[in-house]
Amino acid sequence: MKKILVTGGAGYIGSHTVVQLLNSGKDIVILDNLSNSSLGVIKRIEDLTGKAVEFIEGDIRDRALVRATFEQHTFDSVIHFAGLKAVGESEAFPLRYFDNNVSGSIVLFEEMMRANVNQLIFSSSATVYGNPGSVCYTEETPLSPINVYGRTKLMVEDILRDLQKANPALRIALLRYFNPVGAHESGRIGENPFGKPNNLMPFMTQVAIGAQEKLMVYGNDYPTPDGTGLRDYIHVEDLAAGHLAALKALEQNASITVNLGTGKPYSVFDMIKAFEGASGVKIPYEVVTRRAGDLSEYYADPTLAKKVLGWEAQLGIDRMCADSWRWQKNNPKGYS
Repeated sequence: MKKILVTGGAGYIGSHTVVQLLNSGKDIVILDNLSNSSLGVIKRIEDLTGKAVEFIEGDIRDRALVRATFEQHTFDSVIHFAGLKAVGESEAFPLRYFDNNVSGSIVLFEEMMRANVNQLIFSSSATVYGNPGSVCYTEETPLSPINVYGRTKLMVEDILRDLQKANPALRIALLRYFNPVGAHESGRIGENPFGKPNNLMPFMTQVAIGAQEKLMVYGNDYPTPDGTGLRDYIHVEDLAAGHLAALKALEQNASITVNLGTGKPYSVFDMIKAFEGASGVKIPYEVVTRRAGDLSEYYADPTLAKKVLGWEAQLGIDRMCADSWRWQKNNPKGYS
C-alpha cells in the first residue's frame, strides 16, 4: 500500500482530498499545525471513510519534527497543502507569508530529499498569473502575481522547477487552483474559515444562517454582463479528484503543471441567485466600491488538465451551492 504525507491535510481542500485518497486505498499521514483548521475534522474523516488516520500536529518549519516524520515512515509521495492563503492578509503581513509558505516549503523539500522521497504534488494557485491582460488563463499565460500570496506560490513553483533540474529523479505536479467552493456531500466536512470569511461562498453561507448581516458585493460597474466580477468556481470534490488524477499521471510524467478549473466563469449575482435557489434563503446584499486588485474576469482553460490528467470538473454551480449550504446549515459553528 502506498503511503502519502499530506501537509495541511486537516484544512479545507486537504481534508476533502484525504477522504478521496483513503477511499481509493491509500495510506495517509497528515501533518498540520491547525493554524487554519480544526482537530475535529480528523474524526469526521475517519467516520466518512471507516479508516484510521495518523495525525501529527506540527509545523513544516519545525525541521526536527519534519525529519522525525520522514524517519518514522516510508513515504512514496508528499501532497503539500500547508500554507497561509488569504490575499489581503498577505499584503498586511508579508514576512509571515514568506516565512510560512516559502521557508516552510524549503524545510519540507530538504527533508524529502534527505529521506529520498521523490514524488510531490504542490498546491499552487491561479494567483501566479496576476493580471496578464487576458481573461482565459492557459498554462502558458505569463506569470506575474500582483499580491504577496501569489508571489509566495510562484516562488515555491520556481524552487521546485530548479530542484527538479538539479535532481531529475524528482516527479513533481504543480496544480494551479481557481476558486474552490462546495463541501462533501454528507455535510460532515466543509470550509471552516476562522473569523470573518474572505471569500464569497463562505460569507454568503454565513449570511444565510444569520452569522453575518449581509453580503458585500464589491463593485457592479465591471465590464461584465451584470457588472459584477466573473470567477471560475470549482467544487472542492472536483479539486480533490484532480490530486488523485495527478498521482496517477506522475507514473508516466516526471513534470506536470496544470490549471484546475471548470473553464466556465460565474458572476457574483449568478452565485447569489444559484445559492438562493439551492437554500431557499434570500441573501441580503449591499453593493460597495471595488476592492483594490480585483480583476473583472478570469477563468481557467482546463484543456491541458484533461489531456495530461484525464481529469475534468464534473460538478456544476447548483451542486456547489447545495453542498455549501448543507455543510453550513448542519454546522453553524463549524467544527467547534
